Amino acid sequence: MERKPMLSMSQVMAKLAERGITGEFRMNEKCEMKYNDSHKNYQPEELKILRTYRFEGDSNPDDNAVLYVAASTDGNQGMIIDSYGAESNYSGEKFDDFLRNIPIEENEDLDFEKNV
Repeated sequence: MERKPMLSMSQVMAKLAERGITGEFRMNEKCEMKYNDSHKNYQPEELKILRTYRFEGDSNPDDNAVLYVAASTDGNQGMIIDSYGAESNYSGEKFDDFLRNIPIEENEDLDFEKNV
């Protein structure tokens, strides 16, 4: 079976936008996870990861990134984006610990490589 070329991060984000997933969950300087600019702080058990995409730069290992599609128990869907390797968007272990504690429920409908 011929392998399809891997999608770029911008192509995945465009496909997510077609499905209405445009928001972002971000950890702020107080290590609180928020959706866009809401006032709600999410705990790992209030989120689930629906899909994980990893991107590697062709020529520069510092161009590595991971995009998680997440859903909250109150209905928000969005992305968690982090560069990985030498430089991360988030410093310290709190972000990594937070991510490790989010339950994973892979959604095959978000496998764009398979569903092209």
